[in-house]
Amino acid sequence: MTTAPFAIAIELDGDGAHPAAWRAADHAPADLLSGRRIAATVRAAERAGFTAVTFEDAAVPPGTSAGSGVVGRIDAVQRAAFAAPLTSAIGLVPVAPAVYTEPFHVSTQLATADLASDGRVGWIADTDPDPRSAAVYGRAPVDAAEAVATATDAIEVVRQLWDSWEDDAVIRDATTWRYVDRDRLHRVTAESPRFSVAGPSIIPRPPQGQLPVFAPLAGGLPAGTDVALVTSSAQATRRLATEAGAAQVWLELEVALDRAGVPAARRVADLDAHEPWAPGTVGRYVGDAAGLVDLLTDLAGQVDGVRLHPAVLDDDLDEIGRAVLPALREAGLFRSPRPGDRLRDVLGLPAAVNRHTAARTAALEEVTA
Repeated sequence: MTTAPFAIAIELDGDGAHPAAWRAADHAPADLLSGRRIAATVRAAERAGFTAVTFEDAAVPPGTSAGSGVVGRIDAVQRAAFAAPLTSAIGLVPVAPAVYTEPFHVSTQLATADLASDGRVGWIADTDPDPRSAAVYGRAPVDAAEAVATATDAIEVVRQLWDSWEDDAVIRDATTWRYVDRDRLHRVTAESPRFSVAGPSIIPRPPQGQLPVFAPLAGGLPAGTDVALVTSSAQATRRLATEAGAAQVWLELEVALDRAGVPAARRVADLDAHEPWAPGTVGRYVGDAAGLVDLLTDLAGQVDGVRLHPAVLDDDLDEIGRAVLPALREAGLFRSPRPGDRLRDVLGLPAAVNRHTAARTAALEEVTA
């Protein structure tokens, strides 16, 4: 684990993790696909002091028009970019595909969002080989192993594209009519069975240099991942993530808390009466805020962070911000990001040195040695 403070992120998808969460939501139905909803939830999470918010996404939403669940979303990277100027401290981490799409487009979209946020965006690389997603993109489906291999290639190419502009490439010299130093732009040429890339990025290097890359451990962790998202805090799971190259390990955890005098178990039972919240692979906590504080305190000695999936976003986000995060801050376990902090720094990841700048520096040192 790193020496950075324990990280606590919260997922903002839909109305919450419970499939019947919409029945307890405190907003107009039309707000779910609007900027008003995104602005309200992200600002509430920043006021509460979360390390980051995440934005789930997939080519095929999990719900259907005949049942409950999310049946449509605004693109996750667009949601993060929209939230960027509305916030100043919280990390913004969208899901973006890494299997069936072109990494060139993913790299520019994420870099643009990072520029809009002044360095607070991360990337959850979607490695799901779902054949329905392949059909959406007009691609042939792959199995789980090939999906991880493709995601590994895509992450590496995205990182090369982020480094294709050195930090001082933009010169804006009005006297010579030069915008960029051509010697500081570098061509990226990559071929794989799933995609091809030729040329530097079309936008400058993002403020963080390299955005933090997150990916689920289940099914295999792509190389180049900074933070592994795991469903168990067991030592064997943590060791598997670190051996795969992850610098950090975050636990996925569903949460339902007591709220306004109503026990969490009753809240869940009332929603289960409409549609059961079936157990999944993700851990789940149902109880009072004090119990969640104790659980997170224990987890802080095992993993580097958690991503919370609230049962009902409007209720549980508020309760976590009111009764959980303050207790963890007071205990010195957790620190909220401050305005101007960049996500890599908040997570304790090392500075991302441009590979071309590093090579030039090394060559000069060798010449002058």
